Amino acid sequence: MQKPATSPTPVPLFALYKLFFAVGLFSFGGGLTAWFHREVVLVRQWMTDEEFFSGYSLAQVLPGVNSTNMAVYIGQHVRGAIGSVTALAALLTGPFVVVIVAAVTYNRLVELPGFSAAMAGIATTAVGMIFRLGMASAKASVRHVPSVLVLIATFVAIGLLQWPLMPVLAVLAPLSIAAAWPRAADRTDTPAA
Repeated sequence: MQKPATSPTPVPLFALYKLFFAVGLFSFGGGLTAWFHREVVLVRQWMTDEEFFSGYSLAQVLPGVNSTNMAVYIGQHVRGAIGSVTALAALLTGPFVVVIVAAVTYNRLVELPGFSAAMAGIATTAVGMIFRLGMASAKASVRHVPSVLVLIATFVAIGLLQWPLMPVLAVLAPLSIAAAWPRAADRTDTPAA
């Protein structure tokens, strides 16, 4: 059974700003999209898994940084154009200030004992969050054999053989879309209960 659709009550702009400001300010070493998923889908239930991963797929193929693409998508999804602007501004405000302060004090920070170890630990945590997000996004695909084959082919081509991303994407993306198309059509043709 699928989660209920997104609540018709609009998300307050302050709540949107507060969430994206906190994520932007406290996320180090990556993993923002995993944090977005946890906060937006699992904790606040502003979106369903399907809505989130549709945007995640879009953010991956659009030019630009995935986390900013996701901020724009989530903001637009929950509050329209003003939500996009709010989420993006919030996401970038905290890191902007932190980066300016860090640039000014960088030489002193590197000399602190344990600074390098702290940064390595933060990066490891981010990798764990990204791994969890990958597992969550793959969960729906593992029930569908053609999707699993595309997933394995992508992993082998890019991860193991280290083939260039664009040619692999040009071949596998249409195959993946073709494999998912019948399932998407079945979901939209099924009458609501």
